Amino acid sequence: MGTYRQIFYHIVFGTKHREPTINERNESELYKYIWGILKNKKCKLYRINGMPDHIHIFCDLHPNINLSNLVKDIKVATNLWMKESGLFPEFSGWQEGYGAFTNSIRDKEIIVEYIKNQKEHHKTEKFEDEFKKLLAEHGIESE
Repeated sequence: MGTYRQIFYHIVFGTKHREPTINERNESELYKYIWGILKNKKCKLYRINGMPDHIHIFCDLHPNINLSNLVKDIKVATNLWMKESGLFPEFSGWQEGYGAFTNSIRDKEIIVEYIKNQKEHHKTEKFEDEFKKLLAEHGIESE
């Protein structure tokens, strides 16, 4: 018998000082780059999207992959690529931490839709408020 698992993670992190440095013109290039990182680590990406000051990644984590290492690898690689590519001239780096939330198969489509509709969603809610709400929904006390 083989090994079977399903580990859905909704990962969220922002730019340094939450500055709007991910320009919409080139954001799809950034998302493709992150998708490549996840693919190389045998993680399946279900949805990625964001705003000028943060991104959401919804993926399945391969059992050999450690969450904090994955987030670190994504941040380190994209930080370098974003600065060297010239596509994000205002970008100065990512924030220190991140949020990561596990989800069940029942919530998969809801999370995918939520991430897909980020632009619409943030017409009425700031990133800080969204993040606090995510923490509260998952029973995590914020600092």
